[in-house]
Amino acid sequence: MTAAAPGIDDAVVVSVFRFPTPGPEADGTLEWNATTAVAVELTAGGERGFGWTYSSPAAGTVIDHDLAPLLRGRSPLDITGCRIALQRACRSIGTTSVVAHALSAVDIALWDLKARLLGTPLSALFGTARDATPVYGSGGFTNLPDSELTTQISQWLAAGCSAVKIKIGQDRGGAIERDLERLTLAAELTEGRCALMADANGAYTVGRARRVGRELDRRGVVWFEEPVTSDDPHGLERVRASVRCDVTAGEYICGPYDAAALIDVVDCLQLDVTRCGGYSGFLDCAALAAAHGRDVSAHCAPALHAPVTAAVPNLRNLEWFIDHARLEPLLVDGAPEVAGGLLPPHRPDTDCGHGMRLSESAEPYRTCPPTVAR
Repeated sequence: MTAAAPGIDDAVVVSVFRFPTPGPEADGTLEWNATTAVAVELTAGGERGFGWTYSSPAAGTVIDHDLAPLLRGRSPLDITGCRIALQRACRSIGTTSVVAHALSAVDIALWDLKARLLGTPLSALFGTARDATPVYGSGGFTNLPDSELTTQISQWLAAGCSAVKIKIGQDRGGAIERDLERLTLAAELTEGRCALMADANGAYTVGRARRVGRELDRRGVVWFEEPVTSDDPHGLERVRASVRCDVTAGEYICGPYDAAALIDVVDCLQLDVTRCGGYSGFLDCAALAAAHGRDVSAHCAPALHAPVTAAVPNLRNLEWFIDHARLEPLLVDGAPEVAGGLLPPHRPDTDCGHGMRLSESAEPYRTCPPTVAR
């Protein structure tokens, strides 16, 4: 007989960190000066699983108050059973938005813990459709002066990225001439060297997005992300019908129902492991996309995405977002590193799990003492 798997220990540790950006940053619909990471640690059988999400500190409260009590004593090998229990417990508070972020962080920690208990890299549990995932450079904020935009693009090209993406839709779509000036600059810098992508973060109306889309096509842009808000699938469909470049959306998906609402109106479905239900949710949504003949793309959080994107056959690329690429080496030890435009599923010296641990270098960014839910 196989020995029973150890149950998850009573203590569930939640930590919140706030990492300032080098300066104010902006896209078409939002401005920010810091990124908040909510981390969770689960222990069982002497091993510790670690996951995190980029969210509000409220996600940590959800983990403490609503999720941790249900995890105690459960087998971390039964991730499906854990997911069902946690989702059912959140019926009255909803399973989207901040709650989805909390569920995602816990799912990531469960997978890490399971792999560590089995003594294997997480990528071995998921399988590998590719040895490493192609990344694209991402940043190019709307408030960057041209000199800084040029520097960012040059850095991504030097890192071997086969594509780069900049933000457009400045002033909620009210500065189209400036958007086109920046796109022209980016097109000149990338011509013959890599593909160019643009992200409007839902800033435009349908009419403006269609007009801007024609200009993107003239400049050879291959990817038009969230030309209108992803809350408007019909609007995405209308834009998609009027442009040659791929229309993409999905970074705010919280699960398969959200994915199903977008799957027929995009060329590539974006998924974020820190929002869509962790690794389990990512695999669910990627399978749904595959069944509809769609590629998927991983949104931000490159270190967390590395093991699961290597496992997905219909994965197109992974966003190497400049804020997270800067932040993750401060938050964790063991993050995999981009080389030649590719991100491996884990570092070569990884023994098991996703290979990352909370780093002492994160301590200066901690917002309060860790919460130990018992």
